Amino acid sequence: MVMVEQNFRFAAPLADHFIVVEHGEVVESFPASQLEQKQGLLDELLSV
Repeated sequence: MVMVEQNFRFAAPLADHFIVVEHGEVVESFPASQLEQKQGLLDELLSV
């Protein structure tokens, strides 16, 4: 199943893999097991 969601806090517990898309391009892709390691990068990419 593929879920496209802007609310990361909602989607994170449901996902087993994450793909971050920016301006139509994949900028990051990783399994849920790496979520904690990628948190700093995600904070930077997903900040408004």
